[in-house]
Formats: sequence, C-alpha cells, structure tokens
Amino acid sequence: MAQLPEPGPSERINLGDPTEPRAAATVILLRDNETDGTLEVLLLRRSENARFMPNVWVFPGGALDPEDGDGLDGLKTCAIRELHEEAGVELDPSTRLVPLARWVTPEVIKTRFDTWFFLAESPAGIEITPDGSEMTADRWVSPAQALAEYETGEFAIVFPTVKQLEALVLSPDSKAAMAAAEADPNSSRKVLPKVIGDERHHRVVLPHEDDYPVD
Repeated sequence: MAQLPEPGPSERINLGDPTEPRAAATVILLRDNETDGTLEVLLLRRSENARFMPNVWVFPGGALDPEDGDGLDGLKTCAIRELHEEAGVELDPSTRLVPLARWVTPEVIKTRFDTWFFLAESPAGIEITPDGSEMTADRWVSPAQALAEYETGEFAIVFPTVKQLEALVLSPDSKAAMAAAEADPNSSRKVLPKVIGDERHHRVVLPHEDDYPVD
C-alpha cells in the first residue's frame, strides 16, 4: 500500500470537540481514452507546501464560498469554480454534474469538510493547466491503473479518493459512469468514516462495517 507524505498542519489530530465541517465540492472529470475508449479521470497533485494533504493526488475541488450560492446549485457552482481555479478548465454552467458520493472528514481530524463528489464529462480538446500554487501536476489515468499504483506505493492518494476510484472501476466509459451514479439512490447520502485504534495502529472504518463505532 502507498506510503503517504507527511500530513499537513490542518490534518492534525483533534482530541477535543469535533470541528464543524465546511461544505465543499469536488469534480471528478471524466473522459474516454482515445485508443481504446476506456474511462479515465483527472487527478491533480497538491503542492508540497499545502496545509491540507501536501503532495497527495486529488480530484479538483475546495470549500464553498458565499458567492457560490446555497444548496445543490451552490455546490455545483463551487465545483465548477474550483476546477477552473486549480486546473484551468472552464465548464459551462449548464454542464451536467451528477453526484457520486458525499463524504464527511472523520471527527478526529482538525480540519473537516462535508464534500460532495460530482461527476462531469470533460469537454473535447481541453488543456489542463495546474495553477502552480495549490496544484503542481496533472494526470489522466484509469481508475484501475490508479488503484494498482496505489497498492504498490507508486501513487499517493487518500482514503476517500480510493473509494471513489473503486466506485468507478467497473464503469467501461464516461457515459456508463454517469448513468451508474445517476441511478444510485445512495449517491447523496452522507458518509462519515471513523478512525479506530490508537496512534500507532489505526484504520478507517465505514458505517456498513461491523466494527464501526456506534455512539
């Protein structure tokens, strides 16, 4: 399994009352490989100086700003804005964004987000231009390849990213991935992972797992 970079300052452990999570939105931009038509996703590498998840490969996204608006429309506006700011990709406001998942940062982490993951099909012929400050590199990769490199330690991605890639790995192309997410009744259901164990030996568990703590 991948050896992740050292956590940033905002990822410190919080042993007090849980921090209130900030609303956030992420775009998983999809395209079909020109050679064989298989699904690929866009990932960006965060700067080594980032306070949150330095040097980790992520989907473009960030926290909701007041000017983005409220509700699901505001979250979609946020996702489109963050994609443009971080990757230089401008999506039309009418672009179809389909919820894939909604994840909340575990309560034990200092900085927390309530993040919606949206799928969107990439416009043809775009160029990815990382902003050079927050994001420093880009890569189109199939979900299966990303997971394989994660398992061998070649690719630094974190638990929520792994789980979204696992959700996409069975989709043969972009249209299938969008259709599967649209048909999933749980795509908008809030998922709160929890961390169990101690400082030296711990792991993340999900609500459907037998050892998930019940308050």
